[in-house]
Amino acid sequence: MERRSFLFGLGGVAAASIAAADTLDKKADLLEEHMSQALDDGRLVATPWACDAGHPISEKAPVPGPPYLMGDDPRLPGMPARPTLVDFFNLRFRSRHLLQSANLALKNGVDEKIVLACLLHDISVKCLIRTDHGYWASQLVEPYVDPEIAWAIRYHQALRFYPDPAVHYEYPKAYRLFFGEEYKPAPYIEAAYQAARAHKWYMSARLITLNDLYAFDPSVTVTLDPFIDIIGRHFRQPPEGLGFDGSPVAHMWRSIIWPANFL
Repeated sequence: MERRSFLFGLGGVAAASIAAADTLDKKADLLEEHMSQALDDGRLVATPWACDAGHPISEKAPVPGPPYLMGDDPRLPGMPARPTLVDFFNLRFRSRHLLQSANLALKNGVDEKIVLACLLHDISVKCLIRTDHGYWASQLVEPYVDPEIAWAIRYHQALRFYPDPAVHYEYPKAYRLFFGEEYKPAPYIEAAYQAARAHKWYMSARLITLNDLYAFDPSVTVTLDPFIDIIGRHFRQPPEGLGFDGSPVAHMWRSIIWPANFL
C-alpha cells in the first residue's frame, strides 16, 4: 500500500487524529496503525482507554446490566482460560500487516527468530497502546522469547526513521510528505538509533524495518499456519496461559483480554 495515496484517501476523522497528535513520532505511529487497520477484516475490538488519553470514549457495550463493564466484553470473542499466543492472534490481534511482514521475511530467507520478530513487532499497536509501540511490544514478549528478538522489536521503532544505504533501506518518502522536510526525530529516538547502530544485534532490528516497509498489501492474504511451528520453536508459551503466569507483563496480556474493563 503506497503511503501517499493512502493518506489522501483517509477519512476526515482518521486524518484529523493524525494531524492532532502532539509529536511527529506519534503521527508516524498513528499512520502505521491506520494503514494496518485498513487491511483488517472489520472485527470489533474495544479501544483501551490508554489509547485515547484525553479523549473520552462514548461507545457503550450493547448489553444490559451495570453501567460499567468488568470482565468479558460481549463484543469480543471469548478467550480460553489459558490463552496461547496463537489464541491472541486468532481472537485479538487479527492483523494482516503482521502476517504480511512475517511472510515477507520468510520469503527473504531470514533467520526464524527474525521471522518471529516481524510477526510480533506491532502487536501493541493493534490491541494495547500506540505510542512507543516498539517498547511496549518488546516488553510484552520479553519473558517468552530469545533476548535478541525482544531487542530487535524494541529498536525497530527508532531505526525506521534512519536510512541505511548499505542494506538499501531508505527513509520513507511518505514521511517527508507527512511530517515535513525539516522533521527530526525526538532526542530519545536519536539516542536509541545511535545505541542500536553500535549494537551486535543491529541487523536484527534493521531486518524488521526492511520487511516492514513494503508489507502493506491489501491484495495479499496470509494465514498464521506457516508460522505455527516457528512460534512453537521460539516462543516459550507459559502453561498457565499468557496473562496468568505471574510474569512482570501478565497484566499487559490481561489488558488485551479485557480491554474495556472500567478498572
